[in-house]
Amino acid sequence: MKRTKPDHLRRMAVTAMLCAVAYLITFVFHFKVMFLTFDFKDTILVMTSLLFGPLYGLGSAALVSLLEFVTISDTGIYGLIMNFLSSATLAGVAGMIYRYKRSFVGAVVGLVAAAVSMTAVMLLANYFITPFYMGVSQGEVAAMIPTLLLPFNLCKAVMNAAAVLLLYKPLISALRRTGMIPKSDVSYRVSAKSVVLMAGAVLLMAACCVVLLVWLGGTAQWF
Repeated sequence: MKRTKPDHLRRMAVTAMLCAVAYLITFVFHFKVMFLTFDFKDTILVMTSLLFGPLYGLGSAALVSLLEFVTISDTGIYGLIMNFLSSATLAGVAGMIYRYKRSFVGAVVGLVAAAVSMTAVMLLANYFITPFYMGVSQGEVAAMIPTLLLPFNLCKAVMNAAAVLLLYKPLISALRRTGMIPKSDVSYRVSAKSVVLMAGAVLLMAACCVVLLVWLGGTAQWF
C-alpha cells in the first residue's frame, strides 16, 4: 500500500522524537572501561529501525552521532566515526532483517545478527582507527582484542540488543495508544516464548555488567 503524506510526516515526527531521546540518554548514564565508553542510545536507534525500517535507523544513527560530535564529544572525528559505525551497524542489520520477517522471531534473529555484526565491525574499526587516535601500533591494538576490545564490544552489542527486547513492546504500545503509529504497523505480540526470551535478556544484561565492571574493571557513571 502506498504511504500517505500524513503517515510519512508522522514517521518523521516519531523518528525525531526518538532521536532526541537517544541524544538525551548520552547525558544520563554510560559505562566506561579505560578509553572506551558506551551508553544505551543504540537501543533507541535500533527500535527506530525496527519500527520504520533500516533507512530510518541509519539516518537516526548519523544524526545522533553528529549531535554528539558537535556538542559533548571529547574524542573528535575518531569518536564520530566509531559512534556512527557502532550505531549504524546495530540498527541497520536489525532493521533490515526485521523488515523482511516482521515477527518476534524476526526481531530476535535480527538482533542476534546485529550484535554479531556490530562486534565484528567495531573490532575491525578499532584495529585500523584506534592506532591513529591513541598513537600506538596496530600490533598493540591487536594485543588488546582478546582481553579488552572483544569483551567490551560484545557486551555493548548484547546489552543494547537485550534492552531492545525489553523495551520494544512497551514502546510500540505507548505509541499506538497515543496514535503516533497506526495499529496496522504493529505486529509484535507478547507470548510465553517472548517472556522467556525477555527473562534471558535480563540475565544477559546482568552477565555483561559483571564482565564490564568486575572482569574489565570498568565503571558505571550517572550524569
